[in-house]
Amino acid sequence: MNAQHAGSNNVSLDLTTDGFTLTYKQRVILRHSDKVPCLWIGAGTADIEMFRGNFSIKDLLREKITLKNITVTAKNNGWVIRFTRADDINATLFISTDQQGRLELRVKNDSPSYNRIWLRLAAQPDDHIYGGGEQFSYFDLRGKPFPLWTSEQGIGRNKKHHITWLADCHENAGGDYYWTFYPQPTFVSTQKYYCHIDNTCYMNFDFSAPDYHELAFWEDNATLRFECADTYIELLEKLTALLGRQQELPDWVYDGVTLGIQGGTDVCQQKLDLMRSSGVKVNGIWAQDWSGCRMTSFGKRVMWNWSWDHERYPQLDKRIQQWDQQGIKFLSYINPYVASDKNLCKEAAERGFLTKDANNLDYHVEFGEFYAGVIDLTNPEAYDWYKGVIKKNLIELGCAGWMADFGEYLPTDTFLYNGVSAEIMHNAWPVLWAKCNYEALQETDKLGEVLFFMRAGYTGSQKYSTMMWAGDQNVDWSLDDGLASVIPAALSLAMSGHGLHHSDIGGYTTLYGMKRSKELLMRWCEFSAFTPMMRTHEGNRPADNWQFDGDSETIAHFARMTSIFTTLKPYIKDAVSQNALRGLPVMRPLFIHYEDDPHTYTLKYQYLFGRDLLVAPVYEEGRSSWTVYLPEDDWISIWTGERFAGGEITVSTPIGKPPVFYRKQSEWCVLFASLRQINS
Repeated sequence: MNAQHAGSNNVSLDLTTDGFTLTYKQRVILRHSDKVPCLWIGAGTADIEMFRGNFSIKDLLREKITLKNITVTAKNNGWVIRFTRADDINATLFISTDQQGRLELRVKNDSPSYNRIWLRLAAQPDDHIYGGGEQFSYFDLRGKPFPLWTSEQGIGRNKKHHITWLADCHENAGGDYYWTFYPQPTFVSTQKYYCHIDNTCYMNFDFSAPDYHELAFWEDNATLRFECADTYIELLEKLTALLGRQQELPDWVYDGVTLGIQGGTDVCQQKLDLMRSSGVKVNGIWAQDWSGCRMTSFGKRVMWNWSWDHERYPQLDKRIQQWDQQGIKFLSYINPYVASDKNLCKEAAERGFLTKDANNLDYHVEFGEFYAGVIDLTNPEAYDWYKGVIKKNLIELGCAGWMADFGEYLPTDTFLYNGVSAEIMHNAWPVLWAKCNYEALQETDKLGEVLFFMRAGYTGSQKYSTMMWAGDQNVDWSLDDGLASVIPAALSLAMSGHGLHHSDIGGYTTLYGMKRSKELLMRWCEFSAFTPMMRTHEGNRPADNWQFDGDSETIAHFARMTSIFTTLKPYIKDAVSQNALRGLPVMRPLFIHYEDDPHTYTLKYQYLFGRDLLVAPVYEEGRSSWTVYLPEDDWISIWTGERFAGGEITVSTPIGKPPVFYRKQSEWCVLFASLRQINS
């Protein structure tokens, strides 16, 4: 064996007669030999069909070729490895380290006729894998393939369930376990390294095999970055240093719940007065129909013409000012598409700001009984124009925030100003949309004062999205698409470098007989009190759902949980500050702080809220007790003061008192203990 070492001594390439082993900081990254190759190339044509943000994706693969023969050339900062099968079938792997000591692998097909790459990274059978963006069904990704493509998350998201079957029959909208608004080609291994891929093409990360991870790229090149650390905390610090970190949240976010209300100025005022007079802490009103309403068979939809609807919301500008003086913010809604039958789309079309079809005509997407044009965010003039719409129609009106919805609907057969294939730009699209919103705040000096929250994302959302929300969960108890699914979604996103996450209290999607129950709304509310932001949503069919003002008991519940949330304000602010400064997520998997406890690596429905609170939301109907796992430490029940040393325990969990524990050693003990006095 001939061992060769890079200058930093962190990377070694050990050559054998028919292959090599690449090691980075004592972790084996690649193994290659005639019998166990690590690289394939191929040729294929993507067959991608979109219907209302749901994608059917197939690869018309013509050829897949194993590259076994290698030639290694040493360079100043690494090696160049040429993989061949014949003179015209080859690829090159460039191995180097950057100035921060990260390992960089760049692989490139050398033949223009090949546009697929499969690379197998070395693995150990007992590895756990986390990340992949926002994953709702699984937190540990080991044992399954995960295609990475931003799309609707799907309804039900479990092919064995009746709701998913109904949605598939209706419009291929049922989804599967890997469907997500926010995929990301980043994963963290329990070998304490991260791997991040720079590309935006369609990818499939398959973690099924015991001794390798197979990464597939629908492109002729890929760039992979690796970094290691001694602890997960340090690893997340390094990952977020690479990807970027979120801003701290505006102070008003911690002052109560943001009430999702529709129906007009007077309706907002009436509901606000009712909730406040009943002791509910309210920080704002989120009126997504501020620009108007369109009724469809799906339910109540927003009018996609991003300007104030004076008829529906009379005197809104004056009322926003009055509310602001009372500490109540007004939040609205926008997305990167404009309704084809409205004036904003007409203006965009006249200026040439919409994406095009194959005949160079404006491309219009069907969004569910109406069409909309796609603002071409790759066109600098269109980008600036749309940023101006945000500045004038939202910020100047006085909006303190908005839902920056969608971003995952870019069709792959549209044509863009920058000339890049829409297939390659598809995953990058929500990041462009986030950047547009971010710069609108930046250029009006509103960063840190105004908040926008997004569901769609990809690499780069860390730098630009000021807050994520979990998208459109069902108004039910399902594991894959109900209340429970929000927890692994937050933890997966945390391990992908985005540490600010919340969800619609009560869920959103109301179809196929689903109706939000009072119990579900109350359980979701108590969970949300232990997240960075509390916000309600009426759902797409409000009349079918139990709402926050459904009865006096529900209102009293919101009063108590918002009091708990606001009491925790200094603690939550500190956790958010740690996320901004160090990249430590607000909602954290337990193993971040309990690395030596093997059971913590299997938990996906519990989390640490900051360093010192352990939260285990109740996500099943009709439960009055709940079993929780506590890692070894000195834990105190936040509701009873009872002490626990660790292990599996079962506790009483009446509505309003979900399993929450704090560390006895915490500097916040006095604050936590004070929660027992709130309407106890």
